[in-house]
Amino acid sequence: MAKQRKTKQQIQQIAQAHLGYDQLRPGQAEAIAALLAGQDTLAVMPTGSGKSAIYQLAGSLIPGATVVVSPLLALQQDQREAIEAQNVGEVAVVNSTISNAEREAAFTNLAESNLEFLFLAPEQFNEEVLERLQAAAPSLFVVDEAHCISEWGHDFRPDYLRLGTVIEALGHPLVLALTATAAPPVREEIVERLGMQQPKVVVQGFDRPNIRLAVERYEDTVEKQEALLDRVVRSEKPGIVYVATRKRAEEVAAALEEREVRAIAYHAGKSPVDREAAYRAFMDDTVEVIVATTAFGMGVDKPNVRFVFHYDISDSLDSYYQEIGRAGRDGEPAQAILFYNPEDFNLRRFFASGGKIEAEDVEQVVQVVQELEEPIAPRDLKETTNLSRSKFKTAINRLEEVGVVETLPTGEVVPNEQPPDLEEAIKEVVRLQDRRQQFVRSRIEMMRGYAEVRVCRRRFLLNYFGEDLSEPCDHCDNCKAGTNDAAATGHQPFPINSRVVHKSWGEGTVMRYEGDKITVLFETVGYKTLGVGMVLLRALLKRVDTPAPDSESG
Repeated sequence: MAKQRKTKQQIQQIAQAHLGYDQLRPGQAEAIAALLAGQDTLAVMPTGSGKSAIYQLAGSLIPGATVVVSPLLALQQDQREAIEAQNVGEVAVVNSTISNAEREAAFTNLAESNLEFLFLAPEQFNEEVLERLQAAAPSLFVVDEAHCISEWGHDFRPDYLRLGTVIEALGHPLVLALTATAAPPVREEIVERLGMQQPKVVVQGFDRPNIRLAVERYEDTVEKQEALLDRVVRSEKPGIVYVATRKRAEEVAAALEEREVRAIAYHAGKSPVDREAAYRAFMDDTVEVIVATTAFGMGVDKPNVRFVFHYDISDSLDSYYQEIGRAGRDGEPAQAILFYNPEDFNLRRFFASGGKIEAEDVEQVVQVVQELEEPIAPRDLKETTNLSRSKFKTAINRLEEVGVVETLPTGEVVPNEQPPDLEEAIKEVVRLQDRRQQFVRSRIEMMRGYAEVRVCRRRFLLNYFGEDLSEPCDHCDNCKAGTNDAAATGHQPFPINSRVVHKSWGEGTVMRYEGDKITVLFETVGYKTLGVGMVLLRALLKRVDTPAPDSESG
């Protein structure tokens, strides 16, 4: 690719001419400049900050086609319509909803260099698609919702794991990874799994100061539900209510309807047609409130959402931040309230316990893999075991990590030509999965920390994402209640986001301080909170010097 060195001012002028933007948002120009200079780029920018404009503008300026991997069909369609409205190049979407004729037309246009943007879901990379992409030699490969590739993230999707091999099979075109939610460990894993080469990392501030943060604690479930219903009735709308189960989504939506609130439920148990109808009704303001599980949200870009209420606690701060970020995208005041009952954690712990695998489960997969004579699709391989879909996927992913199997760019599985000692590999797979489970449990405890913290909630949330807030926000319930003085931040021997090492738990990243306590995310055991005094007295942590990444924060 011919490198194009352009200043931020030049990029702004191009954006105004091509996209009609009066002013680029923070981070957009930096990311576009890096791409034009031929540098892989990871852009971590808040929801609603215009991440798609980065590849729209860069893709239109860089010769050759742009492939965009996007996980949701509705999101692909929305992005396609946006590009068509901007008139920055021909665009096509290839997914399970289009006809064979439309699919063929898209790839013909790609082969004839008449296509600028091609949207694909991660599961679309079969052998035929890969061969056609290799022939077309795209110049830019975009991974949207890139946190889905990370097991440290909140929305891990196994289909994303093959994208690194796809990128290499395409000759490593320029790579752009985009996400709104990526704590430092997630960023590192995105870069590693995608094989990004000396990437530019552009991190914009996670703070959304127009969203008021609050937690209301209830010891009684009935009282909590009544409080939520009353608050929804009294609040400016439209809004989103998040719940943990499909059953609760239906119950809360029905209860709101009884109070003359136009509400609708959204969850994975509904048919695709019904989910689409609920989505459109909310987006078009036909209904005032959507009561949803986490099945609803990715790619939702509705500017006038006035509140996001959580009837049930989220599984992590990553999820919570992503969910509340759907409020107030127009910059106007919005509110995010967690209706908290400590008993809610029992349900989250139950969900978190579902990923455990035993050595016997892994042995089943290893035995089948050893007998393979040719590549096989994972779904076909699964049929030869008696494992559940989730356990099988976990076993395959872990076996690839330890070198027993290899996943081809097409998604097919083959045994590694030089496998490690199988007995030791199986033990390592179980150990890795136990470590993952421990991390998930620790992440739930961080969510508890947010719910019960007595200092500035915004500072707590921003610290989690590696940012510091020099002063209390004065726009959360704790700040308004004046509780910050009771737990002022004390001595901070290690900077936030710095690397440290513990003699038993290994290396980790300093995430936050609260009073005389320090929270570290360790790679082996997840989040741990320690007393600063004890850390210093016993020299429990030591600073690890690491090279600074090529990054920009704003």
